[in-house]
Amino acid sequence: MEVFLQEHCGKCGFFSSKSLIISGDVDYERVRLWKKCLLLCTSEYTKVDLTEARGKVTSFPQQRPLHAPQARASNSVCVAFPLLWLNPSVKIAIDIRRMTEFGVGTYIRNVVRTLGRLDRENIYLLIGPTSKVEEIGSLPANFHAVPLQQPERSLKGYWEFRTVLQQLDCDLLHVPNVFSVPRALACPYVLTVLDMLEHMSRGGERNGMWRSIHFQLTRRVLRGAARIFAVSNFTKTEMEKLFGIPPDRIEVVYNAIDERFLHGHASATDRELIAKRYQVTYPFLLYAGRVSAHKNVVRMIEAFSALKGELEKEGAFPDLKLIIIGDDLSGNPDLRRTVVRSGVQNDVRFLGFVPIEVLRIFYDSAKIFVFPSLYEGFGLPPLEAMAHGTPVVTSNVTSLPEVVGNAAVLVNPENVFEIMRALHRVLLDQGLRERMKERSYLQAGKFSWEKSGRRILEVYRQVGGESGERPGPRVSSRNQEKLSSGVA
Repeated sequence: MEVFLQEHCGKCGFFSSKSLIISGDVDYERVRLWKKCLLLCTSEYTKVDLTEARGKVTSFPQQRPLHAPQARASNSVCVAFPLLWLNPSVKIAIDIRRMTEFGVGTYIRNVVRTLGRLDRENIYLLIGPTSKVEEIGSLPANFHAVPLQQPERSLKGYWEFRTVLQQLDCDLLHVPNVFSVPRALACPYVLTVLDMLEHMSRGGERNGMWRSIHFQLTRRVLRGAARIFAVSNFTKTEMEKLFGIPPDRIEVVYNAIDERFLHGHASATDRELIAKRYQVTYPFLLYAGRVSAHKNVVRMIEAFSALKGELEKEGAFPDLKLIIIGDDLSGNPDLRRTVVRSGVQNDVRFLGFVPIEVLRIFYDSAKIFVFPSLYEGFGLPPLEAMAHGTPVVTSNVTSLPEVVGNAAVLVNPENVFEIMRALHRVLLDQGLRERMKERSYLQAGKFSWEKSGRRILEVYRQVGGESGERPGPRVSSRNQEKLSSGVA
């Protein structure tokens, strides 16, 4: 028969499981294990003797901790207690080192929080600085932090991550970006790919040799993955075309809206907050996101300038402003020059970063959310605006039509006057605004972190269970529905 030994670290509370095969023809078998606490809470080893008689645990000899020379202190003892464990868990490491970055950070936080709500069986090891783990908030007891000390983008950081992963003895590693996978990992890995911007023509100014090396490294990482999560069908297709990844290796698992955007409409107190803190007391169009070149913010400003000219002729919305929320502008002087050149320096405001709790109020208060991006792997901001019933004007390229469906007005992002005409129509056509509002609620409701989390969990079970040659957690049949993408 097959039983499972579970070890418990008396210092940090961490559990680990190990499969043991007990032969029915043998009356007595002693298994000796040498194990290190998998959370590396100490440098001490523990010797565990397990006595088996006819497949039943009959005695647990007293364990004596064996102190390694580099142990921190005599009271930092990692004591193990073996237990019979009949429903083993898959041990999953998640790389959270980039959790403070825009885009990938939002993804990591929401995936980990969702898994914390859905799964109390698997063991999750969150690898990264402790401060980043704390940003996620409260998690159940099967989630554990594995601190790293070295910067990610350094040779020491590369080796530290690889070494720690080998010591953890995981069944599976989940890396939420393509560019942080060391060579020769001790377990299979799954990747999340948010976009392929780095390999598109607009994806940066690099010389030909570096682009070729970068391409080859990316292909190696993608082809080595046990499974790849693509956040849209568009991104999936891009990987198939660029890198020749077989379609059956790629799972489309959509992003979804952060739950903090789902707290209802802004109240009078909320609106008073942005009036006092940001002096916003006028109607406005809103853009939220990065201000890098592919976001097409320059054309958006030019379209707003043209819109102001049209509205002035009609005597409508004389105090309309454009509010841009996102990055620091110090690295984008072209935007300031565009504002001055377009003659709207008194009507365009750059607010920089604002907290999500405040961004929610801006989404809810905007007349239109404008997002004329040239390239997106998914495109969360339009969906976040739709959750508040705010009409959206966005691009008809890349993943955006897939995300917004029929709930937004789509435009050619390279045509300034087409963007302007769409803004003019949505701003003044009240019937259209009402229809867009209703469609927006329906479209935003199709995407859910719970649905996406269940699909991710199912892939963990498949890949991690195969790697550990043991069954993993099961998803009930009623929850199997619509797991393929995380969208209703």
